[in-house]
Amino acid sequence: MTEDALLDGRVRLVQPRRGHRAGSDAVLLAAACGEADGETVADFGAGVGAVGLMVAARHPSCRGVLVENDPALAALARRNVALNGLADRFKVCEADILAPASIRRQAGLEAGSAGLVVTNPPFWPAGRVRTSPDAGRRAAHVMADEALDGWVRAAADVLAPGGRLVLIHRVDGLAGLLATLAGRFGDIAVRPVHPRCDRPAVRLLVAARKGSRAPLRLMPGFVLNGPDGRFTPEADAVHRGTASIAME
Repeated sequence: MTEDALLDGRVRLVQPRRGHRAGSDAVLLAAACGEADGETVADFGAGVGAVGLMVAARHPSCRGVLVENDPALAALARRNVALNGLADRFKVCEADILAPASIRRQAGLEAGSAGLVVTNPPFWPAGRVRTSPDAGRRAAHVMADEALDGWVRAAADVLAPGGRLVLIHRVDGLAGLLATLAGRFGDIAVRPVHPRCDRPAVRLLVAARKGSRAPLRLMPGFVLNGPDGRFTPEADAVHRGTASIAME
C-alpha cells in the first residue's frame, strides 16, 4: 500500500501499490461535478474512494456514499473515509451496481436518495484492449458493452428527479453512451479532454440531468498539457483543487 495526497494534500488516499490507482481521470471527474454543497452524492464504482473524497473536500456541506462491490477495495474506502475525517458525512455501501434493484436496496442503496451520481465506470469493452493480469486493474478498466446500460439505469434509479449524473468516458464510446442516456437523461453536456491543444481528445467528461428534455451541449475542450509537456495553468489549478471544470 501507499498513502498518497490529492488536491495539494487536502485528500489523503491509501491505495494498493500495484493494480488500478487513482489518477487524472479521478481528479477531472471530481472537478466536473458542479455545485454539490448540500447534495447527497453517490460515487458509483468508488474503488478506494478517490472521486467521492475529492468531491467531499471540494464541497464541505455535501454528504454521500461510496459504492463499491470489491470487499478489499470497500475496506480501503472505509479506511480512507476515516483517514480524511469524513465518517460523519460519508459512508461505504458494499453493493453490485449491476445487481437487481432489490439487491441494491438490501445493501442500503435506496431509490431517489441522491442528488448527484459521479462515476468512472469500467469503460473498455472486453476484447478491445489487452486485459491486465491484475484482477483489480482488470475490473476497473473492462466491462461488457451492454453492462453500461445497467450502470446508467442504476444511476437513474438512485437519483432523485432532476438529479445529475457526471461521468468520464472514452471518446469512441460516445454514441453508445448517448443511446444509453436517451429516455432517462437530458440536458447532456459533453466536454472533450485533450492531452495537448493540437491532439485529439482522449477522454470525455459528460454531465446529464435525470428527466430533462433540454438538448445536448458540446462544451469547449479542456487541455491538460502545454507544449512543454507540463500541465496548463487550468489543469494545474484543477489538480490542486483550486479550480473546477465547468459543465454548464
